[in-house]
Parts: sequence; structure tokens; C-alpha cells
Amino acid sequence: MTSGGSLALRFLMAARRPFIAIGAASLSIILLALAGSLFGHPPGELLAILLRGSIGSRFAIEGTLLKSVPLLLTGLSVAIAFRAGVWNIGAEGQFLAGAIAAYLAAPGGIIVAILAAMIAGAMWASIATAMRIWRNAPEVLTTILLNFIAIHLLGWCVNGPLRESAGQYPQSDIALATLPMLGATQVHAGILIAIAVCIAAWFLLYRTAEGLRLRATGFNANAARWAGVNVTAQIARAMAISGAMAGLAGGIELLGVTHRLFERFASGYGYSGIAVALLAQLHPLATLASALFFGALTTGAGELQRAANISATIVTFGQAIVILALILFGTWRLKERPHD
Repeated sequence: MTSGGSLALRFLMAARRPFIAIGAASLSIILLALAGSLFGHPPGELLAILLRGSIGSRFAIEGTLLKSVPLLLTGLSVAIAFRAGVWNIGAEGQFLAGAIAAYLAAPGGIIVAILAAMIAGAMWASIATAMRIWRNAPEVLTTILLNFIAIHLLGWCVNGPLRESAGQYPQSDIALATLPMLGATQVHAGILIAIAVCIAAWFLLYRTAEGLRLRATGFNANAARWAGVNVTAQIARAMAISGAMAGLAGGIELLGVTHRLFERFASGYGYSGIAVALLAQLHPLATLASALFFGALTTGAGELQRAANISATIVTFGQAIVILALILFGTWRLKERPHD
């Protein structure tokens, strides 16, 4: 194949990516409706309930936006790490570490609490980096194990030193700092922080030399090393940035939504971030649209549970369909990849 033909084919394949993502999302919605019909509801009725619950009112839209904030940040966390070729599956644990740190730092004010959340998330992720460098332990394994450690750490905190002063429930007292609301809405200022982080992540990856080195490391670590890139340093930086974003998500969720710690605080946001990042094809700006889609799906699933008695966990089924569809489309793309 000629160089010009190869470039043209590569351009067409890149232009097709948004349609692949839209196709995967549409397929998940269709299969969700068909699966819901097993409960005796027509697919059209279920889709109407899903839409009404996600964007059908001001209250629903605000709920979708609130759900989208942690999904956007955990999705960005996964995207940054995956771009560097690091399989960070630990956003859940980093999310919890950030929330705990934000609670402890809340007496110092919002800015201190936010910074503490980011630092805690980065440090929690860096444990996996240290294990990889020191003992060549795969980050897929260590980050998953760190998730469980963070879950038990949170449980110990809310049943022990951070338990509410009343001592009635395994939860903390209300945090001493909260994010301001945007006007007369439920939406907090964390959404502005998340959007700013999204733009910053795009700028880092595609407009800086550091981002080029990071992407080169993920594309081919051996070639990057040959070109003079310090691959180990890039992996460490990517994991720290990734952890900081997930920690920020936990801090914002605490300071803007729950205002207190409790068991099962993360609600699976760290794992959902993987689906968000994959649907966005690991592109930071596309992650914004992907997070809104999954946020709407999560909010709409709550309405399905209330109106149609269908478990809200059906959203997990939708996430699985998205990932499987992207794997299927990705396999086809590999078969069609141009060869020079």
C-alpha cells in the first residue's frame, strides 16, 4: 500500500471512532430495553422511563450531572493511565483514599481538602508503581488488591476513629467544609473543577512534550526507551496523575454530595470509570460525553427501579454491553489496520 493510501485509510479509521462509540452506546440501550422486557414491560415503555428519569425534568438533569462528575474524573483517571500503557484498575481505592483525606483535611477549608484528596489518591496509586519497580508486580493485580485494602480502611474508619459522635451508625459526622452550590440547584461547583481537569488532561496529552512522551510510552515502551524517554519515570508520573484524579473524584463526592463518610461510599465509581474511558476511546474530551451518558444511564436506572420495579443494577449490564461491543468493534479494526 502506498504511503498516501495508508494515511487516507488511517484517517478514515480515526474518523470512524465516534460512530463506533455511538454504536456501542446505542446497542447497550437497545439490549437494556430488551432485557427489561423480560420483566413484562414493553421496550418502548422502558426507554421512556429511562429518558424521563435521566433528562425528563430539572431534577433529573441535576441528578444526571451529579452522577457524571465522579464518572468523568474516574474515567479521566483510567484514560491517563491506559494511555501510558499502565493498567490502573485501582480508581476505586484511590477514590476512597481521596475521600478519607478530604474529610480529615476539611477543617482547613475547601482548597486544603481538595488538595489533600488529590495527594492521597496519587500516593495510593504510587504504591502500585513502587511494587512494580521494586518487585515487578503487575499493576493489574496490585491496584485491585489496593481497592480491597481501601474498602477495609474506610470500614475501620467509620466504625472506629471517625465514627459519628452519636455512635448510632457506621458513618462519620458531617464534613466541616462543603462545596458551594451553583445557584438554586443541587449541582455543586465540583462540576466546574471536573470540566477544568478534563480540559487540562487533553492539553497535557496532546499539546505538551510530556504528553507526547507519555503516549509514546503507552504505544511502544521499547521504542520510547530507544528514543530517550525515561519509561519508568513516565509510568510513575502517569500513575500519580491518574491516582490524583480518582482521589479528586472522591473528595468532590464527599464535599459536594454525601458530606460524610460511610461504608460502600464509592458505589462502584472507580470501576465504572473503566467503561467511561473505554467508550471515550481514551480521549479526555470525549470522556466528558461518555460520563454524561453513563450518568444519565445511572440516574435513569434509578427511575426504572421506582417505576417498573427493575433493579437499578441493570446499569452494570449496560456497562458490560458497552465494553463487549467496543471489544468486538476493536477486533474488526485490528483486522482492517493498514499495513505499510
